[in-house]
Order: sequence, then C-alpha cells, then structure tokens
Amino acid sequence: MTDTQYSRTIAVAISLLCAAGAMAQQADELQTVTVQGAASPSALGLARPSATASRVELTALELPASLDTLSADTLQTRGDLLLKDAVTRSTGLTDISSPGNGVAYSARGFTGNGSIALLENGQRPQVGAGTATYPADPWGYDHIEVLRGPGSVVYGSGTTGATINAVRKAPSRASAFEAMAGVGGGRALRAGVGGSGALGEHGAFRIDAYADRSDGFIDRGDARHDKLLTSVTYALTPDVDLDLQLDHLEQKPQRYFGTPLVNGGLSRALRGQNYDVADADIHFVDDKALARLTWRYSPSLTISNELAYLKARRNWRNAEYYHYDAAANLVERSDYIAIHHDQEQTGNRLEARWHGGAHRLAAGWEAAVINFLHTNNSPYGGASTVAPTGFDPGLFDSPDPLRPNYATHTITNAFYVEDAYRVSERLLALAGVRHDRYQVDRVSLLGAAGFASALQATAARLGLTWTLAPQTSLYAQVSNGSDPVTSLLSLNLANSRYKLTAARQVEVGVKQALAGGKAEWTAALYHIRKDDIITRDPLNAALSVQGGSQSSRGAELTASVALAPAWRLDANAAYTDAQFDQLIESGGQSRAGNRPADVPKVSANLWLTYRDHGWRAAAGARYVGERFIDNANSQALPAYTTFDASLGWNVSRNVLVQLNLRNLADKLYAVTSYSDSQYLLGDRRHAELTVQWRY
Repeated sequence: MTDTQYSRTIAVAISLLCAAGAMAQQADELQTVTVQGAASPSALGLARPSATASRVELTALELPASLDTLSADTLQTRGDLLLKDAVTRSTGLTDISSPGNGVAYSARGFTGNGSIALLENGQRPQVGAGTATYPADPWGYDHIEVLRGPGSVVYGSGTTGATINAVRKAPSRASAFEAMAGVGGGRALRAGVGGSGALGEHGAFRIDAYADRSDGFIDRGDARHDKLLTSVTYALTPDVDLDLQLDHLEQKPQRYFGTPLVNGGLSRALRGQNYDVADADIHFVDDKALARLTWRYSPSLTISNELAYLKARRNWRNAEYYHYDAAANLVERSDYIAIHHDQEQTGNRLEARWHGGAHRLAAGWEAAVINFLHTNNSPYGGASTVAPTGFDPGLFDSPDPLRPNYATHTITNAFYVEDAYRVSERLLALAGVRHDRYQVDRVSLLGAAGFASALQATAARLGLTWTLAPQTSLYAQVSNGSDPVTSLLSLNLANSRYKLTAARQVEVGVKQALAGGKAEWTAALYHIRKDDIITRDPLNAALSVQGGSQSSRGAELTASVALAPAWRLDANAAYTDAQFDQLIESGGQSRAGNRPADVPKVSANLWLTYRDHGWRAAAGARYVGERFIDNANSQALPAYTTFDASLGWNVSRNVLVQLNLRNLADKLYAVTSYSDSQYLLGDRRHAELTVQWRY
C-alpha cells in the first residue's frame, strides 16, 4: 500500500467511525464545533487545572510554580506546525534540537534531554544516549503545558530546567470530525484527520492520524513524519473506567547536520547545501500502548493503575562533521557515524487520590523496566573532501563495522506523596516528596568489563500560595531535584561510579487575572544551583570527579491582554544569569564564572492577534540572545530576531483557510551549533497554505 493509499484509508476509517458515533446519539445531542469567534482565546489559562505541575491537579493560579499552557487554538492561530515552534514561544524555552538528540531545549540555564523532560499525556520515556524523538508535532493534542524549574517531585530525575507535557485530545461520545491539508514552500505537504464518537452504550473513542513531507529547502533534504494515535475509554461499571491507547509514530528527519562556517561566519551561498552522503539515513520508529483502570471507590477516594509499554527504534548513518578549508576551497568531511538504538520500556503506576476536607492528597508507586541495546561503528572512521557547491555527495564509507556495542537493563522504582492543604480561605500549602531508585546493569558486547550501578535520589517541594484577591495570588516555593550526569540507559564504566547531581531552587512569583480574564500576567524570580557536576580534580587534572557546580538566577514575565474586542497582545520575556560556580576542564582550565553553552541571557516573544467577522490574523516576533557554543565561552552564536505572521478566513463556520508566513525578513541565523566549525540553520522565509475542516 502506498503512502497516499494509506492516508486515504485512515481518513475513510475515521470518517466511518465518526459517522457511527453520530448515529449512536440522539439528534439533540449532536454538537457542531465552530471556528468563528470574536476575541482570540490566547489568555494564559490561569483557571485551567494542570495535570503536569502537580499530581493533585491545582489550577495555574493556585500552583506555587511557573507554568505556561498553550492551547490547540493558540497554536493554530499562530500557525505552529511543529511542537518545538510552539514550545519556544513559551517563556524562556530555547530550541537546541539536532539530528543527534532529536528534540531538545534549553531552560533556566540548563540544557538537553538530561535536564528538560519531554512527556506525552504524562508518560515519560527514559532517555537513551541523550536522544528524545517525540512528541514532535501538535496534531491530536488539546494543549501543551510547560513547567519551568525542577519537576523531580513529580517525574523523577532529569527535570531541573523544565518539564514539557503534550496533553492528548480525549475520547468523547459527542461526535466530532476534523481534518487539515496544507501545502507550502520547500515542497511541503501535510495532512491530518481526527475524530471522536460513541462506542456502544458506555464508551467513546478518539483517533488522530497525521503525515507530512518536505525538503526544507535543502539539497537531498527530504523528510517525512507519520503517526496514528488511538484512544478508547469505556465505563465497565458506574464506578470503574477502562482507558486504552495504542499509537504508532514514524519519522525520517532531514539527513542534514548543518553548514560549515566560512571565515568564522555563516555563508548565504551555502544555505541550501547538504554535505551529508547520498545514502545517509535517519529513521525513528516509536510504538506505545497503555491501559489504565480507574476505580472511584468513594466520592473522595479514587484509585488508578496505569500500565504502559514503549518501544523505540532509532537509526543513523551519516557523515556528521564538516570543516571548510579556505586555502583549498574545499569542505572536509569526517565522523562517518552509524548508530542504532533498540529501546523497550514497560512501566506501571499505581496511585490513590483523596480529596476530602481541606486536603487534596495523591500517593503512588511507579516502577519500570527498560532494556536498551546500542549498536554502532565506533570509532567512527571515514573521511572525504568535496567542493562547496556542485559536488557528488558520495556514499557512506567507513572502515569501522557496525556491530552491537553494549546493552543495559534498568529497573526504576519511585514512591511519592503530595498534599495540597487549604490552610485558610486565602492560604494554600503544597508539599510533596518523592524517592527514586535506579538499578542499571550494563553488559559489553565487545568483550569489555560490565558493571552494575545503583543510584537514588529524594526530591521534595514546599510551596505556599496566598490569594490576595479572587484573581490575584502570590507564591513562594523551595524545591530540590536531580539530573543524571549522562543518560541512565547509556551509563559507561567511567561514569558508573557517579551519583545523581543535586539541584535546589527557590522561586517567588505573582499571578493575576484582570477584568474577568481580559488581561492576565505572571512574574517569577528564581535561583537554581546544581552540584556534583563532573569536573577535573583540582589536584590532578587527569582525573574526573563530582566536584563541580553551576547556578542560574533569573526573572520571567508573561502577559496576555485583550486590547479591544477583537485584538489581543501576548508577550513574554526571560532574563537568565547562568554560570559555572566551579568547573575545571581538560588541561586544568577553570570555567568558573563562564556561562554554560546554549544558554541565552535574554529571550522574548511578542504576538498580536486579531479575530472578527470570520477573519483572523496574527503577527509575532521571536528574539533569542547570544549563546556560547562551549564552556570556555570562546565562540558564540549571534543573537537573532525572526518575524512570523498568519492570516485566516472562515469560509464557513466549519471551514478555515489560513496562510502562514515564516521568517518574513529571511533572516540567516543559527539555531544551534553541531561543532565549532558548523552550525544548524533556522528556516528560511517561506509560506504555507492550510485548509481545516471541523464538524
């Protein structure tokens, strides 16, 4: 079956299921979703309960922490077609994704998938060798939540900077159908379908399918992404619900590792060149299954058990390192890298929630078993040279064979309890504690020594929220957490003796809604310190020890204001003062006082939206300050500002046509670095036209 036939089959199946759901309902129960409206609902959602920042589902106004919520409607209005586009429009989040790490961000002075957690519906896959591959696009999600600061008390280690959770659209007995088709620059094609409806007398379903294709304006830059998300909920008895999910995702990202620097800077002439080999490959496949039983034992007590299975297969075969030789006018290529990941994770969460009197309490036990197999062609030999333009890319040719390198077997256990206690009408206390244990067993498949490593960490959070007025709150929070020194699943013998790093945060802030929600704003001040990072021994630079530390302090401001009935202004800004307090690198060089790589001092977003009489429009700017590419602060990525816009027309109450414009000034800029001689570029100026149907 071809891709086109596959997409058509999925679309027909969803349409038939939605029609069946409609027939199961009475005519007066049918609902029509209308995309026409007055003011854009782009407010901060302070009254929305959050399942990301706490296990007891406090609203953002009650929560003593920093939380951004991005609704599906907000993403649609802004034309965000990738999840990272949406996330980096939230406060203080910067994209540092590359083909090697999949999806990665920087937040509050901490970077990468060892400090920023990525979740889907509250489920968190363990990170293998620093790589996270989903969620990647927003189709099928109701909203995105971004919790800033340590989230270890909720999700365990690896959350010092932020936690990002994509929350799925839930099954509903109300029949609904939506579809989207788009075409744009870079030979971009995309399509999505989704729907929900009744399932028998006591159930409901939700199905979402999505596919896209593009060359990204890069030679041999063809990329594709396909996914199928399915959910079912069924009331087994009046007090017991069964929820099921089964998903399949496939991605073939651009086989592109950036552009080499020319005379220390970016060359517009090389913007569309791809220096990877002709038979390069990057391929990610993720399968997920989930079953959850929920028992409402009494009006105040609910017990649930959630069993989840995740399987990831990832493949890379590329020439990844490029250096421009100005004297010879040639590009030197090296690091012919072939890697394969096989990751399998089975986890279970047993939880009880009790809401009674002044308390909202959650307690639970999480356990998981993860098997990870790493296959590679280390030491990654191979080299070649090509002309800057008009060259034959050649084929992957490495003298090093691809073979299984190591396997790890990881067992995790966590116990947690969290309580939101209403001390008085105006004062809420949130306290939580979580203890995590990790047992990692590694077996070398090349004859080297194996090992077993046991790690543990205890996280706690104490926060107070004081309600000054019905829509105004002040909060203060102290919390701690931990990050691994490297991915737990890929611990090696050298770092197996290290413990988890320890992070501590103090945060204060204010949240307020004015004029019935027409204006909302939040502000936060924080200080985070992380100890036990890897450094060289001050007495012997040849040895590595856990004696380093880094810290960050900063201020964040987020606001959303309805300027007039049809106009809304959304803005946010983050100032981050991050530094190494103690760090000695190879050669005995101290980096104390230096800023960590990939951390901008300032980032900001501004969006103006208009919606009235069937029309919607939006224009925005994104600013990211200068970032260093190394801990020595010897080389920096220049600051950049990009401008985007969108224009939509409701052809009818069910059909929306929208034009999305990206990088209006055609700014040539680097998103992140891949080495000191090559940078990954941001999108060039382009347009995309989408048509969306909702019934």
